[in-house]
Amino acid sequence: MQSNSISKILVPIDGSKNSIRALEMAITISKNCKAKITGVYCMYTQSYSETRGVSSISNEMKKEARTVLDNAKKTCGKAGVSFTTKILQGNIGFNIVKTAHQKNNKFDLIVIGSRGRSSLKSMFLGSTSNFVIHESSIPVLIVK
Repeated sequence: MQSNSISKILVPIDGSKNSIRALEMAITISKNCKAKITGVYCMYTQSYSETRGVSSISNEMKKEARTVLDNAKKTCGKAGVSFTTKILQGNIGFNIVKTAHQKNNKFDLIVIGSRGRSSLKSMFLGSTSNFVIHESSIPVLIVK
């Protein structure tokens, strides 16, 4: 792959150690390719009937998402790398793939941590990263 063929990198970030390492890897790639990074925080949400009356939980999730993405933005800023953010709701893996493949805003690379904040430490790949590598038609870099 030519270094100038990567101009847009999507990095799912949830605040876990692996997602921070994925961001650091994306920064390294970005510096070499002069690529722009978009950090995406996906909030898994239940159906409306399951979540009535829990708007405070949603507000807390949005606050956490903003905090995580603000920290990532600061990290990229210190490195001199262009960084934008997106907060999405719904199925996490599906939203990552959908965002990466948008026709009017397609990404060249997804850099994702091997596991997020799940407590299933014995798994080699988390369910989200596993979904993304199997459903994405663009290159995916898994960072452990």
